[in-house]
Amino acid sequence: MPFRYRPGYAAHVPEADPAPVRVVIAKPGLDGHDRGAKVVARALRDAGVEVIYTGLHQTPEQIVDAAIQEDADAIGLSVLSGAHLTLFPRVVELLKARGADDIVVFGGGIIPDVDIPELTAAGVAKIFTPGTPTHDIVDWVRANATR
Repeated sequence: MPFRYRPGYAAHVPEADPAPVRVVIAKPGLDGHDRGAKVVARALRDAGVEVIYTGLHQTPEQIVDAAIQEDADAIGLSVLSGAHLTLFPRVVELLKARGADDIVVFGGGIIPDVDIPELTAAGVAKIFTPGTPTHDIVDWVRANATR
């Protein structure tokens, strides 16, 4: 069951701003470790982004369904299991098939540098590797997943 990280008191969102950017954060596949996904979700939330976290063990179909139902601007995928070359492109394919390819897909986790060009060629807009400062992710989302 998805749950929302909504901007709280720590986040300053000026009244003149449009509706907040909406991002689905998802853990596709059998990967059972979600600390990184939750850290990113919280950083985005604290920056005024509305975040919907889908939980562990999601299929690409479930992720795309959630993103469409939630009117998301972006999907952030996190994988540590090594299945990123299968799962990330599948999410992009499903978005295209559903006419929702305006939803930006980005990812992170344990992803070897050698795999990043293949993921980019498959339509994943950005890959964040371990150690990326959360403010870099927030800045990228603000610049690339706007309403």
